[in-house]
Amino acid sequence: MKKLLLIFALLATWLPMAAEPVGQQAEQDVEQALDKTREEASEEKPDLKEIIFEHLGDGYGWEVPFNHHKRIPLPVIVFGTDGAHIFSSSRLEHGAVYTDGDATFKLADEGEFKGKVVEMVDGKEIKPFDISITKNVCALMIACLLVLLLLFRLAKWDKKNPYKAPRGLTGAMEALVEFIYNGVIKSTLKDKSPKFAPYLLTVFFFIFFMNLLGLIVVFPGGANVTGNIAITLVLALFTFFITNLFGTKHYWKEIFWPDVPLWLKFPLPIMQVIEIFGIFTKPAALTVRLFANMMGGHMIVLILTMLIFIFAAMGYAVASGTAVISVAFSVFMLLIDVLVSFIQAYVFTMLSTIFIALAQEDGHGHGKEDAHHAEPAKA
Repeated sequence: MKKLLLIFALLATWLPMAAEPVGQQAEQDVEQALDKTREEASEEKPDLKEIIFEHLGDGYGWEVPFNHHKRIPLPVIVFGTDGAHIFSSSRLEHGAVYTDGDATFKLADEGEFKGKVVEMVDGKEIKPFDISITKNVCALMIACLLVLLLLFRLAKWDKKNPYKAPRGLTGAMEALVEFIYNGVIKSTLKDKSPKFAPYLLTVFFFIFFMNLLGLIVVFPGGANVTGNIAITLVLALFTFFITNLFGTKHYWKEIFWPDVPLWLKFPLPIMQVIEIFGIFTKPAALTVRLFANMMGGHMIVLILTMLIFIFAAMGYAVASGTAVISVAFSVFMLLIDVLVSFIQAYVFTMLSTIFIALAQEDGHGHGKEDAHHAEPAKA
């Protein structure tokens, strides 16, 4: 019994002494592992700004979901110093250099032409004439194809069944056509509706489908077409040219000699300058309104998603909570963006209709109303 007590006493005094260095060593190992993990995380920390603008911008390939190192290649069409060159964008992935004959091409990593195809001539990067089928161009083609297929299908149905209401997707398209034509175009342009309705209905469905395709993550969606100011500018220019080329004499008379007191238009052409300035502010408003709203919607969803990676370094509990909140708000914003997609197409069409209608005034309506109101006074 005494021997057992002696053994337990020796163990009680020896174990803490033996465990102390082991515990210190374990703590040191854990600290080193954590430091190494932090260093690796800091080295591999994604450039969030670069990721966001890469998604919002154009590209020579279509990103594959959940694997941004691979892309669906698209055709590159450029005119270099020795003529035209056509090749797949896969030849330029991951910094690769492609040689076609005597010409050498690559994607610029930095500088003025960053992200664009450049030709290497004597060690210098030269921007060739580029008409490649980029992601935005391909998305435009897909949107055009969808609009044509659905509207031709609707026209075919109405031709075969003039007294029956279609169902499903064709019925939804007919409801949209009726809503835009009767609620916006006909109520504003009156008897001139048939003349401008084809353009206005086309621009509505074109913008609406481009907006919806931009909300889809996988191919053929994901392209931020209406969030590209060059696209919205071209659409606004169509409205600008139609408004002014088909403008009446009264419309141009009100611009160059408006019905205001003489001192406001002569000798200083104050009102003329304001009216001419107004001609160009209308398409500018159309351009910025559509671009800013769609760009902002995409950016909010991307920022909410990036919050997961920002808070990942704060631990699993914080990262998990942030992921749940970010995903929930992202889904909510995507649902809101579906409504915004329709609203922005509707607003663009409505404003275009109003601008065209203002240019169609003939100046006789006011005179008739004045005469009508003057007759009782004479009596």
